Amino acid sequence: MYARSVSMRLKANRLPEPTRTNQDEVLPLLREQTGFQGQIPLAVPGGTEAVAISLWEKKECAEAYHRETHPQLQKFLEKFIDGPPAIQTYEVVNSIFHPVAAQAAASSRAMGVL
Repeated sequence: MYARSVSMRLKANRLPEPTRTNQDEVLPLLREQTGFQGQIPLAVPGGTEAVAISLWEKKECAEAYHRETHPQLQKFLEKFIDGPPAIQTYEVVNSIFHPVAAQAAASSRAMGVL
């Protein structure tokens, strides 16, 4: 599994707006991407710093997203951020989140829920 982090400096007093944009515009596009596993958005309370961590099944999926979809998503956020975001890709070496989600999905499939 791979993680891609996007660190942003937000314009002052704008945190509610990018949060709504992430929920309404960004997440629906991310969910359509091959290999997308989830997203963890983080923000400094009352501050102007935010990080969004997206999780990907394979490195190739994260790279394809960055190449093909990220420029479109960045346009949604331009009005809320100061300067370009800093982007990093990481290999996930250990996680307590992913196995739990995968196990729950497998259980749901076994019970015919999905």
